[in-house]
Amino acid sequence: MQAHPSETPPLVAEPDMPEPPDRVRLPVWRLGGAAGKALPGHGAEHDLVAVEAPLEIRLHGRPAAVLMRTPAGDAEDRELVLGLLFCEAVITEPGQVLGLETVEDLPADGMAGRVVDVRLDTPARGRGWERFFYSTSSCGACGKRSIASLAVGGGLAGPGLRVPPELIATILDDARHQQQLFGLTGGVHASGLYTGTGERVLLREDVGRHNALDKVIGASLLAGRVPLAGHLLAISGRVGYEIIQKAAMAGIPLIAAVGAPTSLAVRLAEEHGITLVGFARRGSLNVYSHPARVTG
Repeated sequence: MQAHPSETPPLVAEPDMPEPPDRVRLPVWRLGGAAGKALPGHGAEHDLVAVEAPLEIRLHGRPAAVLMRTPAGDAEDRELVLGLLFCEAVITEPGQVLGLETVEDLPADGMAGRVVDVRLDTPARGRGWERFFYSTSSCGACGKRSIASLAVGGGLAGPGLRVPPELIATILDDARHQQQLFGLTGGVHASGLYTGTGERVLLREDVGRHNALDKVIGASLLAGRVPLAGHLLAISGRVGYEIIQKAAMAGIPLIAAVGAPTSLAVRLAEEHGITLVGFARRGSLNVYSHPARVTG
């Protein structure tokens, strides 16, 4: 099994490669090699860096939230917004979003970003959801106004899915090979959705692990797949509260991560009937909740 992404040195694209919006080429001064020897003094080289940029969400013209995310085009921004609104229980189906319009694209010479206005089927639907703070790329709960607002919705995951440990290893190995932006920059997380037989449905990358999962859920909403019973979720890093919260809302019964879970993630996974697998790498894994889904 290949090394976890955090152990793999980032690749560098060819100098003449046109850069998509999710990456930027920036100067870098390399002061040491892998063996700890100083490199010869010379001018700056260039390295690819993952883009982190704000996305302001408005509901019927009212500012509602600001996310720090990786811009990867209009389609992924739409997936991100739909997934977030679904996981926050603002909507229950994509048809309740009547329109999503880009109001403003902020210039790259300032805090480059985008402002989108979402029109719901009724203005009252999103009232009261507005977050009072922006959500950083590392925080899936920023802007919540009280501890009570952290309550996790969603029902119990169904009992039907059962998979062998070898399939989990195969899925995570496939997910690693699909992380193209990580391979170029080393600076993003990934969420991959797979069927119970190991077929990849889709994978999204973002500087925020919760954003990557929102994109997966948003795309699944548009495809009519939610709830995602019978599916597995592959996570590139650790698993915290926000990953379980979103998985519970989408009905995902099994989460496999290469990193560690938090105590709250384990407790919430147990409460919502989710099998939580952590440290799944190098031929071993830890099952923290509902182990019956992992056969053998």
